[in-house]
Amino acid sequence: MNPPIAYGLLLLAAVLEASGDALVRLGLETRVGELRLGFFLAGAAVLFSYGLLVNAPAWDFGRLLGIYVTLFFLIAQAVNLVVFGVRPSLPVLVGGGLIASGGLLIAFWRT
Repeated sequence: MNPPIAYGLLLLAAVLEASGDALVRLGLETRVGELRLGFFLAGAAVLFSYGLLVNAPAWDFGRLLGIYVTLFFLIAQAVNLVVFGVRPSLPVLVGGGLIASGGLLIAFWRT
């Protein structure tokens, strides 16, 4: 698979996974029954879409997993900030730097 297409699909998968997780979390925090059910159903649909997207292509997911983890970390921090208003702490930023470094090594180190 063409690397830019693969990276784009991984980015979309990370957005779907982080968003689906956020929808489920919103459902857990909501006390209104119908709204709670709506968040759970939307979260389930988004997470199913993520699973389908990430597993459908014929790619070396073991190699791309490091890149995916990096993308997921970045998207999850953005969702946490935008949806829940939580800024990443210094340990999260430092750990995230290590995650991103590993993703870059996996993406660009050619053997």
